[in-house]
Amino acid sequence: MLEFLFSDLNINAEDFRRKALHWAEKFAQLAYFDGNNIPYLYNGFENLLAISDAKTVGFSGEKVFAALERISTSGKFWCGLLSYDLKNQVENLKSQHEDFIGFPEAHFFEPEIQLTFSEKTVGISASKVATEEILHQILTTAIPETQPHEISWQSRTSEEKYLENVRHIQDHILEGDVYELNYTIEFFAENATVFPVQLFEALNKKSPTPFAGFFRLNDSVLMCASPERFLKKAGNKLISQPIKGTIKRGRNPKEDAFLKDQLLNDEKERAENLMIVDLVRNDLSRSAETGSVNVEELFGIYGFQQVFQMISTVTAQARPEENLASILKHTFPMGSMTGAPKIRAMQRIEQYEDHRRGLYSGSIGYLQPNGDFDFNVVIRSLQYNAKTKYLSYKVGSAITIDSVPEKEFQECLLKAKAIMEVC
Repeated sequence: MLEFLFSDLNINAEDFRRKALHWAEKFAQLAYFDGNNIPYLYNGFENLLAISDAKTVGFSGEKVFAALERISTSGKFWCGLLSYDLKNQVENLKSQHEDFIGFPEAHFFEPEIQLTFSEKTVGISASKVATEEILHQILTTAIPETQPHEISWQSRTSEEKYLENVRHIQDHILEGDVYELNYTIEFFAENATVFPVQLFEALNKKSPTPFAGFFRLNDSVLMCASPERFLKKAGNKLISQPIKGTIKRGRNPKEDAFLKDQLLNDEKERAENLMIVDLVRNDLSRSAETGSVNVEELFGIYGFQQVFQMISTVTAQARPEENLASILKHTFPMGSMTGAPKIRAMQRIEQYEDHRRGLYSGSIGYLQPNGDFDFNVVIRSLQYNAKTKYLSYKVGSAITIDSVPEKEFQECLLKAKAIMEVC
């Protein structure tokens, strides 16, 4: 990998990254990860861009875990996505709703070109094109003027139906069927004309997060502003950071402090968070050295542009034989997006939701040559099919016996606020 100083290139880091992303949009496979330099326990995503036009580099479809096993020990760098529907290969489950976006259950690719960004430098590596030629193409890429999007949003679930379903879910909780269930709804637009990179830039600026990303696989596009980490492996250490608990930001520091304290001391939010922490501890224990699972931070309150979030950090020491494939079998999908107990919650999700989650509440991330990896939870995101012009975003909340249905609906709208404001 060759490294270049932005000062020598007479361009600042932000302008270069923007040019690089617009230049890369023409490729069939594109993965961009941005930690937005946000302070975060165990850091956020590395800032990198990976692209490929090769048709045979990636894998997708059935028998994903056999393919994951192969790449886990390949000694190469991979970028990939894990759709929520991969649950059907983890457990005996199914997805019955129509898929309008077209992401596969999983897909990974080995980049032909990779760029790694720091505050002062960019590193470039390529397998088929001269590094200097790539640099020239990026520097001469014009950033297009912002173009208006043509979007008319619809809700797939009415507020009345949402409230009715929440009450049905609470009946299941009373019966002991589930303890907590993450229930989500979809807002969508048909015949939407959007410019995905520009839309991602607007979303990332409006709501910068430590696990933001842009992923394109042919006509299917993800624009992601996620604050949540699913799973990271650093050496033999596993790190999971589930989010449960949300409150809006204040209009001034005094109101901020009041709301932050309100979230920290909210018994319902703490109960939700604790249930998922217990689920994550159990998931990680299946890949961990005996006695190594540890809750490093419980009920941490983190501020983002739009909201405060309650985030806990659970770690473990992975057994030597564990790799990406085996660890995902034990942990996917993230418990914060299902509920508890996990399998029963996913069955009830399929019963009450009227949309296919697809990549939403799945994950995007990367696998390093040494076997380390980092994956987010795909929330606060837009999905788009450039061929059919179908645009979608999904939001949800954790339903417990103490939930007030009307408040849960308002929480969904709060989480969608940043998306609605850029669309």
